Amino acid sequence: MPVERRALVLNQNYEPLNVCSARRAFVLVYYGKAEVVERIEGALHGIDAVYDLPSVIRLQYQVRRPRPQVRLTRREIFARDLGRCQYCGRTGPELTLDHVLPRHRGGPHEWENLVAACRACNHRKGGRTPAEARMKLLRQPAKPSATPAALFGHYLDGYAEWRPFIPGWAPRSVAPLLEGAAAS
Repeated sequence: MPVERRALVLNQNYEPLNVCSARRAFVLVYYGKAEVVERIEGALHGIDAVYDLPSVIRLQYQVRRPRPQVRLTRREIFARDLGRCQYCGRTGPELTLDHVLPRHRGGPHEWENLVAACRACNHRKGGRTPAEARMKLLRQPAKPSATPAALFGHYLDGYAEWRPFIPGWAPRSVAPLLEGAAAS
């Protein structure tokens, strides 16, 4: 159903703000609070008219908001670590979360202490630190920046029309190459 699709909401200066339902985006456009920038196929049928469904809308006024933060979730940890075990480098669906400094030894549940690990490496490390287990991290964990690409990039597989409005986005297969080039 097209109404179940999502819409990207842009600030007046075209900065990505939020993602909402296509129905909510239509209501904002209908009441003159936003304008349609991109449409999707499908229509919303009213009593006396048929309306296009928006995919990208731009607000008519500037919205001030606090700087966005990336949420600390399993999905975001796996995305930051590119779906790769941070001890052996293996990829796959069997990844777990590992606390670098175990929680029972006072390790916090924060970005800087969490990494993706395969089951074998997580089991091998157990309740020890990587040094005690004689394991080395491929990359030190850090909090990712809250760029528009980090906040909205995971939507782009189903919403190709959003790409021009999300600066810094690169396909997942190209992202590791760009990171390596930036480090050089």
